[in-house]
Amino acid sequence: MKKSIYTSSLALLLIGTLVTGCEDLLEETNRTKITIPNSRENPETFDRLLNYTYEISRNNTTRYAPDMLYVLEDLGTDIVTRSSPLNGTDAINDYVDMNASNYVMWKYWENQYKIISAANNLIYNADLIEGVEENVRTKGVGEAKFFRAWSYFKLVENYGGVPIVTEPITTAQSDFTRVEEQEVYALIVNDLNDAINAVDENPADYGRVSKDAARHLLSKVLLTRGYKSFAAADDYDSAISLAETVIANHPLEPTFADVIDIENQRNDEVIFSYLFGSDPLTAGWGNTKHLLYKFEYFNYSGLERGTLYQNGIGRMPTPYFFNMFDEEDTRNEETLRYVLYADVAEDGLEVGDTAIYFPKTAWSQERIDSKPYTVINPDEYLVNDGVTNIHFPMFKKFDDPGAPFVYANEKALGDRDMVMMRGAEAYLIAAEAAFQKNDLAAAANYLNTVRSRAGITTPLTAADIDIAIILEERARELIGEVNRWMDLKRTGTLISRVLEYNPHAALNNAISEKNLLRPIPQPEIDASGNSISQNPGY
Repeated sequence: MKKSIYTSSLALLLIGTLVTGCEDLLEETNRTKITIPNSRENPETFDRLLNYTYEISRNNTTRYAPDMLYVLEDLGTDIVTRSSPLNGTDAINDYVDMNASNYVMWKYWENQYKIISAANNLIYNADLIEGVEENVRTKGVGEAKFFRAWSYFKLVENYGGVPIVTEPITTAQSDFTRVEEQEVYALIVNDLNDAINAVDENPADYGRVSKDAARHLLSKVLLTRGYKSFAAADDYDSAISLAETVIANHPLEPTFADVIDIENQRNDEVIFSYLFGSDPLTAGWGNTKHLLYKFEYFNYSGLERGTLYQNGIGRMPTPYFFNMFDEEDTRNEETLRYVLYADVAEDGLEVGDTAIYFPKTAWSQERIDSKPYTVINPDEYLVNDGVTNIHFPMFKKFDDPGAPFVYANEKALGDRDMVMMRGAEAYLIAAEAAFQKNDLAAAANYLNTVRSRAGITTPLTAADIDIAIILEERARELIGEVNRWMDLKRTGTLISRVLEYNPHAALNNAISEKNLLRPIPQPEIDASGNSISQNPGY
């Protein structure tokens, strides 16, 4: 393994860091290294260790590395593909030559263990730091266990059984071995139950882990475990019960527009968010969600590289996703931008004129020729038009007006909150668990609540419910917010849906059973002296 995973020093983590640029959570502290003996005499050390856990969790969520954003969450699924013509190959999206030397596989692994290391340092040293009030100590340990559980959940679903490390490791060691998935899940569930018992129901500081954040994550963990051979008999029931509690405390906003409105970020539906703020000293890399699913629009007349539409990071929704919305579904217009307006006077266009229009149904060539702006029909999204290779209705769900135009290897500096959990997903978790219990009427009721908020007037009946309906509802509601790859893996639909709906992956037809797990990074295997084993097929 890399040294960062199995060697850690308390002194290295005793750096006063701020979780967020917003003052709701934690105030900035002195960025000074402290020796181990002195640090344990200072109760501020506890806050600094906890702050660091939040900070590294936030930073390793908004990016894996400077040019790697969310690629193991959405790319290579049924609803997101690479932003390129229908040719060539790609390891992540197309599953061609995905191997243990792939850098992103190692970086994702490393980042999760960095979070775990930070949490372990807080948990291990909590009782050794003097002067910390008992309730502060209890809550802080619960918060750290929440983040540790979250990282192990990501690791076990991506890689299968992984090495479990629950204490700081202060000397070099390499003899790590993978444990069975069941053991990892036992740790995750125990950590989350501890978190639920320890943290506040309604934290005084916005952005802290609450009981509902831990309940929500545990409900998803239990739903996922319910599919496995080592599932507990009550996993689905418990997932529903936890989701019901979250739903009661986090009611849906009246409209989908309300819940994604940047002026209404901290609404009742939100369960947990990472905060950034606009202070460059504390914002880290910044929120990067506004970079999702955009093309090089600035090559067209009337449009420039600016802070209105910003830049993209090389991925796009699949044609399947664009065709997923009913006519009355308000999430369509709130999620996708079908009109781009000129932000510079050019080639007969004035600022504010339509520059590009994406009709939802194809226009005739005669109608297109009659317009002074560019019109791109749905069947032309992946066809080079002489201006760009690909072009499609861009995402506006995470708009962050004023954020700078940057490239993927530059700090994005988005300052809106990154919503990680909200009430709508609790409904969808409950719906899926009810479906797995064959309670189709209950599943329909959960789905209909979410669909009704989106303006859909025709309710689903019990006879309509299947896993495809549930996955489509998750896509419409949560695209870009949750890990789609894990959704497909959990439900046993990854291979079939990728081949059916991801055009680039279907072209290469390389995905197979081995891809239900990622390859264990080769540098970790080598550093362990081969005590860490590789997943089958890699």
